[in-house]
Amino acid sequence: MADVAERAGVSVMTVSRVLNGFPGVADDTRSRVEEAVTALGYRANTAARVLAGGRSRALGVVAVETLHFAPAHMLYEIEAAARAAGHVLSFVTMAPRTDEMHDTLEHLRAAQVEGVIVMAPMRPVIDAMADLDVAVPLVVVGGDPSNRISTVTIDQEEGARMATSHLLDLGHTTVHHVRGHPDWVDAVARERGWAEVLRERGAPPGRCVDGDWSAQGGYEAGLLLAEDPEVTAVFAANDQTALGVLRALHEHGRSVPDDVSVVGFDDTPESAYLVPPLTTIRQDLGEVGRLGVELLLSLIAGVPTERHAVIPPELIVRASTAPPRSGA
Repeated sequence: MADVAERAGVSVMTVSRVLNGFPGVADDTRSRVEEAVTALGYRANTAARVLAGGRSRALGVVAVETLHFAPAHMLYEIEAAARAAGHVLSFVTMAPRTDEMHDTLEHLRAAQVEGVIVMAPMRPVIDAMADLDVAVPLVVVGGDPSNRISTVTIDQEEGARMATSHLLDLGHTTVHHVRGHPDWVDAVARERGWAEVLRERGAPPGRCVDGDWSAQGGYEAGLLLAEDPEVTAVFAANDQTALGVLRALHEHGRSVPDDVSVVGFDDTPESAYLVPPLTTIRQDLGEVGRLGVELLLSLIAGVPTERHAVIPPELIVRASTAPPRSGA
């Protein structure tokens, strides 16, 4: 730190104030210190800084099931938001086992993180967290707003309602659903939204076929639906599932959207390039990451803030949906 101070022409105390993000440092002084830090390749000793009474400016992230699109993209957005706020991430993945959560959080606390974001889309993990006595501020992204833990999430139920209503508005008699993994909060909320719209609008109950978020799961479910000539509209729990449904319908000679309309969920980058381009529900995962970091930093600072943020989804209409054939 002394080398940085000498190069920037400031005191060691000023360097410390800049590195710890304290106010009251002139912009030109802060710029000189930051330039010196870059030129010298300085890396602060987090443990020493914390022992000296400073801030680690480190946030922890616990991620469960990061292979799917939404968690993977959300992690990227959280890292970008944390970096923009001058913080670094300490990232830990874990299996969806409730007995690992306590040890995982203790590991991050020992690493001097100031707060933790948990990407826990699975009900057993969220329920286990509610019983933990965590010594650092905690925010769950993609969780359940009814839980006592601070949460940032997309309105999954509303997204499913939008998808189902879109298909009914086109004139389809009912809508069938290929659901996600039943342990996931998102899957349960999307199934609930789908069923509620059918009930509210007096539509005949549609079939709910098991899926697992994967294209293969969607394909296997799609094979079952494709055999039924009465099926004209399918709401798939995510875009990967919809991809499998499209393949199954194609193999059975069912044209999309002429014979069957299909809606997905997520608006993955590939969804606009499927054949046909997929109507889907867009989740603003960038906003989830930004608000998750913003909420955590507010909790760390002790600033009163709304502890649950629910972000609205958006219906993206493309060529995979259309009115049913005449007489269908």
